[in-house]
Amino acid sequence: MTTELPTDTDTLLEWLDRRQRNKDYRGVASLLRRISEEDRLALAPRVEAQIKSIKGEDWWRGQLTPDQAGLGLIVLGTAPTAARAAALLTRSDMREGWGRIPRPFLLEVLRARQVPWLGDLATRIAGKLNARDAAWSGEWEFAATLLAESGTAPPVTEAVTRGWLSQLTPFRHDEKPQPVIDRLRDDPYLDLLLPTVFEVDGLGAELTVSQWDPETREWDNKPHIMFALARLATEGRLDRTTLLDRTLDRLVRGDRPNALRPFTALHDALAPTPAEQADRALDYAQLLPVAPAPVATLGQRALRAADEIGRLELETLLDASAGVLLRKEKTLVKAQLSWLEKVARREPARLGDIMTTVAIAFGHTALDIQERALTVVGKHVGKLSAGDLARIADEAVQLGGDLPARAAALFGTTIDEPLPVDPAVALPPAPPAAEMPSPIASADELAEEISSLVHTETAIRWERVLAAVVALHAAGRRDALATALRPVLDRHSEAFVEHTWIRRPRFVFLGETLRAVIAPQERKTGIWQRMTSPIQKAWQDGTLPGAGGAEHGPHGILALRVAEISARIHREPVPMLVATPTHVTGSLDAAVLLDRLTRAEAEGWQPWRIDLEQALVRLPRQVDPAVAERAAALTSESGKRLADWLRDGGLPDPVSTVIEQRAREKKNYYGWGEVDRRVVVALEPAHALPTGLILESRLLRLNRGTHPSYADVELGDVWVAVLPHHRDTIAAWALPAIAGLADSDQKGGGGLLPQLAEADGPVGPALTHALAYALGARHEPDRIAAVDAFLLLLARGTSIAGGVGAALADLATDGMVKLSRVAGPLGDIHRSGGSSGVWELLTVALPILLPLAPRALPDLLELSAQVAPAAGARGSFAELDAVAGRGGSSRLVREAKRLRDVLNQ
Repeated sequence: MTTELPTDTDTLLEWLDRRQRNKDYRGVASLLRRISEEDRLALAPRVEAQIKSIKGEDWWRGQLTPDQAGLGLIVLGTAPTAARAAALLTRSDMREGWGRIPRPFLLEVLRARQVPWLGDLATRIAGKLNARDAAWSGEWEFAATLLAESGTAPPVTEAVTRGWLSQLTPFRHDEKPQPVIDRLRDDPYLDLLLPTVFEVDGLGAELTVSQWDPETREWDNKPHIMFALARLATEGRLDRTTLLDRTLDRLVRGDRPNALRPFTALHDALAPTPAEQADRALDYAQLLPVAPAPVATLGQRALRAADEIGRLELETLLDASAGVLLRKEKTLVKAQLSWLEKVARREPARLGDIMTTVAIAFGHTALDIQERALTVVGKHVGKLSAGDLARIADEAVQLGGDLPARAAALFGTTIDEPLPVDPAVALPPAPPAAEMPSPIASADELAEEISSLVHTETAIRWERVLAAVVALHAAGRRDALATALRPVLDRHSEAFVEHTWIRRPRFVFLGETLRAVIAPQERKTGIWQRMTSPIQKAWQDGTLPGAGGAEHGPHGILALRVAEISARIHREPVPMLVATPTHVTGSLDAAVLLDRLTRAEAEGWQPWRIDLEQALVRLPRQVDPAVAERAAALTSESGKRLADWLRDGGLPDPVSTVIEQRAREKKNYYGWGEVDRRVVVALEPAHALPTGLILESRLLRLNRGTHPSYADVELGDVWVAVLPHHRDTIAAWALPAIAGLADSDQKGGGGLLPQLAEADGPVGPALTHALAYALGARHEPDRIAAVDAFLLLLARGTSIAGGVGAALADLATDGMVKLSRVAGPLGDIHRSGGSSGVWELLTVALPILLPLAPRALPDLLELSAQVAPAAGARGSFAELDAVAGRGGSSRLVREAKRLRDVLNQ
């Protein structure tokens, strides 16, 4: 039985609206199909007005919220033109629905209307695809349906190409997928879009996609698209020469290693002949100096193939060698040295040029590479001219360890005694912390800063936003705030709502604070009560319960401060926040705080309690006595509290205790990977805290029962800004996450370490262990961050190296930190002027490690032989002598002997 259709527009719109809110896509499509085109067009302006009236937060109100997919279906079924349809569909709050429109109902609506402008709409939609998420979000599938239905070719863009690639390797494994080669062979867009695959940086990462193998019933991660392209070239469907040239051009232009990996697979699948490689020798030569190791190896192999058939110019080989001989990948360098030695025997007339090229490796960071190069030159020294010997001897000044003496004996030269580096002048002085930027002066500027904060959180942005909300509200600019902030709440609505999959109470609280300023009637009662009740209790009796969902840890203080603003901005308004820092580290100049409290006393207002406490814990450890004397003259409650704080010496450092977490505990404490042991640091207050300090439980107590299983260390500067003069306390909170960089190969978070180095306070076991873990991090950016932090601490005269050495030795004994990762960062510190600090670290670590001989210890010994002369070290030690005195020719024994010889010179 068919339901009788309404005849008036209002009822039709009501029916459609009810169905889309219930996600009844079948009902929406059926209704749109059954009504006349005249009725559809009559609905169009009403639909447009409805969509434009929806506020950003309306999409997240729970049950029966507007549904983007259902509304998108209605737009397609009512819009009068492609331009009007595209204008609605491409709104930021509508795009999410593209990929959720069921294809059968989408086609039902399109085929019912048969509009002549569908191709125009398809082109507009395809042109608006988001390159970052067109593939996984379903945007491409929506656009592809419109394109296919209209018979329109897509625009050639990065987003279109990414989306097209995503459909070539299906993820589903509950049915037998069509082979990729069959999909490509029959694909109408292959010739149009394939060139873009080779042109867009980063696109190669989309070409290795997990694919279900129905025979093995397992997933594999092979670049099936590239194998298919090679087969299509064999079949003649694609031009093989063009494909090879495009592949090599992509490799030469470079990209991230994972983005180039599929192109190396395609190159190997095309199997170019030695003659083809010789024709492209100059292109292959460009790969050797800077390309990722697998790509450089490919280039090296191709050039050797060209050389073996006699079609490689010697100048091309020498020019390519100059770049590859200083690469950190030893396998590449050793292969190049062996190749040059072979060519030297074949080209005696060019021996001088070849050996001069070999001598470039004297500048390599690894002593075993330097030694190999010196050995190669030594075999031919009697055949070299005096001029060639002089040039090579000049290069030998770069040799390290025990090699300068060997080179002097080989070339008949003398060596200068290396002068130890004075640690006082080895590093430039650390710059002082920068001052905070000027305050936000207008509602429009505040709106811009909030938008920036949503995209990228920083402590500076948070502080400027909070200070401006309070100051502009107190200044009576409420109308301007409402005008400027309402669009921000709508545009970034997702950031200010609660998600079960993303927990960011600080942003939820900020959203409520902004509503409290511009539209108190829109506050969400449940969130409001949960957010403000702990603040009310803290004000009443000085205790702080589990603060309304605020994150546990230093960044939870930020959420509490936002909650306090919400609770007090109307009831007890103040003209300013007193905790806003004066420096980007979060530090607050004591004289500035004194001036703020003096103003408050003169004007008759009191700072809010948590705001005042945050201000107090941001004060430096050393304060001008004149400031303390002036503070003692204040009579207000907050003024007396400042005076007491300065008199008593501020916030006492907690007691730090090193504890170990074992594998059996990991599900309760850290739960990352199969980690047998992790070292963390517990905190307890040293003694009674300043009277009335309510933030103590959030900052200074951290034990086996409360240690976080996860720490959002990407908010590093926010953490540091809470306690800028107690960096070891912050390091203790972050230590589980920093440890995961090394023992579980996690990524990101090392950036906290330079921020801690820029902060203040004594160094304790938390920071030394954090640096030890980060020096052995899996990912290079985190190791670089550890290097920067170490150098900054050395430049500031902070005693850090010995503690890091002891922590490193402990963690490396059972492989929790891999020494193979540590030697490189320590070498970077040495070459940057921190040789004395590195040697201090090594003198603590090596006596512990040598008897145990963990894997990669030879790398650390090799580095030690380079660092010791720069640090002015002399005299061996028992553990080193014991290993150096062993028989055999293992690398461990060789490097121990080398270091012993250097120390005994």
